[in-house]
Amino acid sequence: MSIVLTDFARARLFPKETRRNTIQDCTPEQFEQRLNEESPLKVLDGYAPFCRLHVHRNWTSTRCLTVPITDDNRQLLRSAYEARTRDELPVLARWFEGVEPPVAEYLVVILYSAEQMAKEGAPIDGDWGIVGCLYTAEPEEIPMAPITMMRNALGVEEGGSGVPLDREAYRKAVAFWEGNANWRP
Repeated sequence: MSIVLTDFARARLFPKETRRNTIQDCTPEQFEQRLNEESPLKVLDGYAPFCRLHVHRNWTSTRCLTVPITDDNRQLLRSAYEARTRDELPVLARWFEGVEPPVAEYLVVILYSAEQMAKEGAPIDGDWGIVGCLYTAEPEEIPMAPITMMRNALGVEEGGSGVPLDREAYRKAVAFWEGNANWRP
């Protein structure tokens, strides 16, 4: 099985200007090589048959992706309308500024099959493409953001995958994201 870093994930996980809330201490090439050489601690089913998650112990200083919202940090929440790419429509995003999350214990790598990548107009030279990575305290998936679920349900032409909305998964995600937020330096 071969794993390749997609252009979409490269831009988000390894931006040209290094940020503290992205993967630290390794290059995109080293990241891809390690995922091809090291067996995951466990493999989780993704939200669709073409998606899997490989859980690896964090070998970097990358910090947890999310922070619990408390009365002490609520005033540090910010929001704005943003798009992940030039082709996507902006959606409302929320994040912390001015918090210091702990170093993540796990990297949960999100993989799409080569067939799905081709369907989305981004063919890869491998069996699986890295489309994202979660930096977590537990060896489990963080629920997908509700807006990402909605975008996926809209279809490939809107930056999604064409997977219908799962109402139970959506409610679970809302419960998680009501009490947690991403952070930015």
